[in-house]
Amino acid sequence: MKLHNAMWPGVVGKDDASDQPTISLDKMLDLTANASVNGEKYDGVDLFLFHPHIDPEASDDAIRSMADKIVAKGFNIGSLVAPVWGGTIGDSAFGPAEAREKFLKAIHYACRVAKILKEHGARQYGVIRIDSSGSPEEFSKDELGNTKLLANTFREAGKIAGDHGERLAAEGEICWGGMHSWKHMLDTLEETGSPETVGFQADLAHTYLYLLGYNAPEQALLKEGYCEEEFWSAYKTLTDKLRPWTIDFHVAQNDGSVHGSGSHDKTGRHCLADHPSGKLDITRCSQMWLQDYASRGIEHICWDGCMFDNNVLEEGKTWETILGAMLDVKAGLSL
Repeated sequence: MKLHNAMWPGVVGKDDASDQPTISLDKMLDLTANASVNGEKYDGVDLFLFHPHIDPEASDDAIRSMADKIVAKGFNIGSLVAPVWGGTIGDSAFGPAEAREKFLKAIHYACRVAKILKEHGARQYGVIRIDSSGSPEEFSKDELGNTKLLANTFREAGKIAGDHGERLAAEGEICWGGMHSWKHMLDTLEETGSPETVGFQADLAHTYLYLLGYNAPEQALLKEGYCEEEFWSAYKTLTDKLRPWTIDFHVAQNDGSVHGSGSHDKTGRHCLADHPSGKLDITRCSQMWLQDYASRGIEHICWDGCMFDNNVLEEGKTWETILGAMLDVKAGLSL
């Protein structure tokens, strides 16, 4: 099992005009390369395919040059985040026809970059990550109709990905309509009906909020004040339902609160792996998602920690603490 670090915490929730400017890809690569725990290092990185890290319309040579830089750090490239959101290349996957066409355009762009990276040799595994790119509020106006629209878009996107030898992983994140609860996510995947090309990307921080029913209280699996026995029973229900679809995985921690900025409003708050308010036993929870991981084509796991202040992200100890947690997860899988 390979261990990767995500590059997008340097971008998501950042703004060059604010007191939390974006952190360059070069800086994120350096921070990752400098981390070490008992001689163990990160094996690779997962990339966000949009500005300021990457121009998805860059020339083939420019993409190869970026790959050279990443390989020179000793890293593999794993999963890629397609620019499916409004304001990037894409738009809502259950919006008007024009929006859905933009969403599919973003998949084409991501598959092009993926193909170049594979031919280069920098990328041998991983998926392309997507979201629905529409809000729960818009989705709730017609849940049945929007589920069908979303599934149809995902199905078409899966065909594009399949033609390029890729798979798409839809991240269960409560700020995106049709994916904002475990039941909506399962309904979307089943309605899409393309398990060979469209699966689920489980993030520990986001899926914890599935249990609590944020944005979908009627589908909560836990009530406030739950005990440990109730937690593990609910977690088993959650993972049993969504694990068969899970083809990509993010190690993370959550303190039970929500946080966001811009389009990422009211979503799972990532906190550091050793945060005293963290609600999750990272190793045990990861094991429940990663049972039989090889049978689903998972070759690496990635840390995801968005919306931390830059002073936290630029602290070397941050990445070593995270690497230590991931090494614990890896060791747990081999028991």
